[in-house]
Amino acid sequence: MATIKDVAKKAGVSVSVVSKAFNNYTDINEKTRMRIFKIAKELNYTPNIVAKNLSSKKQRTIGLISSGVLNNNEKDTNALDIFKGVYTAAEENQYELSIFLIDSQKQKQKSYAQFCRERNIGGAILQGIRTDDPYFKELIDTNMPVVYVDIVTARENQFIGSVSIDNVKASKEIAIYLLERNHRDIVVMAGVKETYVNVERMKGVKKAFASYQRELEDEAVHYADFSEEKAYEQAKKILQDKRPTAFLCFSDLMAFGVMKAIKEVGLSIPADISVTGFDDLVFSNYSNPKLTTVYQDFEEIGRESAILLQKLMENNVENRHVFVGHKLMIRESVRALDLRSERKKQQ
Repeated sequence: MATIKDVAKKAGVSVSVVSKAFNNYTDINEKTRMRIFKIAKELNYTPNIVAKNLSSKKQRTIGLISSGVLNNNEKDTNALDIFKGVYTAAEENQYELSIFLIDSQKQKQKSYAQFCRERNIGGAILQGIRTDDPYFKELIDTNMPVVYVDIVTARENQFIGSVSIDNVKASKEIAIYLLERNHRDIVVMAGVKETYVNVERMKGVKKAFASYQRELEDEAVHYADFSEEKAYEQAKKILQDKRPTAFLCFSDLMAFGVMKAIKEVGLSIPADISVTGFDDLVFSNYSNPKLTTVYQDFEEIGRESAILLQKLMENNVENRHVFVGHKLMIRESVRALDLRSERKKQQ
């Protein structure tokens, strides 16, 4: 991995000049600064913010890099709530916040590491970023402090942290809630198969089924990419051939799509089919019926992400993963079944 000395040598300047360039000192010629940045990018070098800065000037800027904000469903306010939490924690601790919004449909051609270098950012929070993103590995390889929202990596790295709810525990709880009410023919409306939260929530559902000596069949799992429209389309197809007793959805948006499909085929919620969600969006308390779901405090997730990042930047952290609390919100979209009457229907 390239060092500051490698950059200085290739640029033909001293180490202190490279350090000053990255710390935006005014006595560095702009042409020289840009040449140093270009060489640093070629060498994949980013200053080690955790180590004592050669210029002794402490960096007070953190970056929030978020994907998909511009093409989210208007009902989905999760990203905005995370922004609020990050901003609050940064403001409280007198850090500056620089935001890089990425349209996931039209990915910009500027790497995350380049964005951070240009703004003298000491650490970054990644929200909505997929691990197969072409710029994801580049950023974490720079040894810049990074906090993932809703991703926990197995990679051991003192510069990497993560913040989320306990998705396994939460999804197990809501699945148990259905099973306790005698639901057995359950369709799981899952999100994007490869994402960390989807994998964790699937683990939780399978644990719940196992606790009832049951196995979640592959044909009972459908993937709708956390999309309301795709969940609606999937549910319409499912309901053409069968009538499950419940849909367990990995997001409220997908639950809204499922509820729309159920009503369009002339069925009632929860009298005919029960539905659960995940997230507790504002609209979930105003849907008809009100949606049973899992509450996530996205503002607190954002706040904890900024606090953890600051600790990583100051090399003052013991636990690099933070779990934020969640809560099962019991409302009107689930009913308890009479097993005897259900058996008669199936005979």
